[in-house]
Amino acid sequence: MQSCEISSDSTDDPLSSGLRTHRQPRIVVIGAGLAGLAATRTLLRSGFTDVTVLEASDHVGGRVQSVQHGKATLELGATWIHGANGNPVYHLAEDNGLLEDTTDEERSVGRISLYAKNGVAHYQTNAGKRIPKDLVEEFSDLYNEVYELTQEFFQNGKPVCAESQNSVGVFTRDVVRKKITMDPEDSESTKKLKLSMLQQYLKVESCESSSPSMDEVSLSEFGEWTEIPGAHYVIPEGFMKIVQLLAQDIPSRTICLSKPVRCIHWNYSAQHQEVIAKSSDSNHNENNHSCRPHDDPLILGRPIYVECEDEEWIAADHVIVTASLGVLKGNHEAMFSPSLPEDKVLAIEKLGISTTDKIFLEFEEPFWSPECNSIQFVWEDEAQLEQLTYPEELWYKKICSFDVLYPPERYGYMLSGWICGQEALYMERCDDETVAETCTELLRRFTGNPDIPKPWRVLRSSWGSNPFIRGSYSFTRVGSSGEDCERLAMPLPYANSTKASPLQVLFEVG
Repeated sequence: MQSCEISSDSTDDPLSSGLRTHRQPRIVVIGAGLAGLAATRTLLRSGFTDVTVLEASDHVGGRVQSVQHGKATLELGATWIHGANGNPVYHLAEDNGLLEDTTDEERSVGRISLYAKNGVAHYQTNAGKRIPKDLVEEFSDLYNEVYELTQEFFQNGKPVCAESQNSVGVFTRDVVRKKITMDPEDSESTKKLKLSMLQQYLKVESCESSSPSMDEVSLSEFGEWTEIPGAHYVIPEGFMKIVQLLAQDIPSRTICLSKPVRCIHWNYSAQHQEVIAKSSDSNHNENNHSCRPHDDPLILGRPIYVECEDEEWIAADHVIVTASLGVLKGNHEAMFSPSLPEDKVLAIEKLGISTTDKIFLEFEEPFWSPECNSIQFVWEDEAQLEQLTYPEELWYKKICSFDVLYPPERYGYMLSGWICGQEALYMERCDDETVAETCTELLRRFTGNPDIPKPWRVLRSSWGSNPFIRGSYSFTRVGSSGEDCERLAMPLPYANSTKASPLQVLFEVG
């Protein structure tokens, strides 16, 4: 682990000598996920030599977690490269041969729905009946038609009506329900099935958006985020290969693992510097954990101190924060001194982040038919529900589907389930045995097959309870907008603070 002793100015390193006027700036990157590693790689390639990465966990990768399973790699985190044209991640993968073994089932064009592959999705009701394929296709066309309408509010500047509460979920539910109930050709039983399927589609949409409910996703902003042109790709060897490519040119001494940050002291006044100088002298004499006296910003002219949980203080000119929005929501008050500006705090509070988890179940033999690519759970008793949230004991009702992983020659007989929101956190609290039993009962109930055996292996993610992540990814919540993302990304101090050193704290948050 790198210490402050190593990162301090040294007479052996003329570029970082604090006695020179044109010294190298000291840059601290907080987080060794994709954003942190990419930033560090760019800085080093641009000639910056005094760069330190502080990673709270014991590994690099952030929300990338590839688990080797026999011949296959299971992704508990990032799974797809979304789009090819101009996508730096795609070009990095393509240039290094990571997509050579990507199968047709692992490559899709257009809007994906979790895993996209050949075959037929089996929509099963909680009565153990399969919904006819033609009825599924008919409803899917209707839903996609309304989905396109949700994109128009931002893209075409279409005003949002008050009845929608500026919510994707409320708008979609209202419009689809009206179209279903007004269809004179459908029987009442068919209408009930379609209304139940609507709820299942909204659960899938919530998993894709990583929102607790689509009711929380802003309708007026939903069309702002457009996909990069080109196909979506799965990397057979694992998304961690991208992490390794980004990290391979970064010297190991640059990255400090198991190094959580307690507080970023930025924009020091002379009074702060004096207090820290005294504290640094005292702590150095007592336990040798703090920076050496000549690392004090008053002497070096560095405007920032990064205080770590292990009591080490690291002086810096610039800090790049790549922590997740979930971490900022929970820690921003203690993490920054002085506190963040009110408008930046407001942006953190307004934007949304939630948890989307995966549940992998491995079976010795498939109980599903060869053409089945997924099992979608449609609860018929939810047709008229307004809120798709459940008490802790019913967390399993938020599981929207189990996808079949292809090809079986690589993955074996593996299903991947999806769950999001508070119910995902409930699932994370359960042990593997409880999750295995619950999911098996769910599959038996919806397929009508009481003989489905328990899976012989369970693997699942836990992004919500991970203290260094606290969620899967962010979304534009009702009341927020892309301007909040831009405000959150603005460096500190703001440009109108003319007396302060510029670009002290930079943000890359997701």
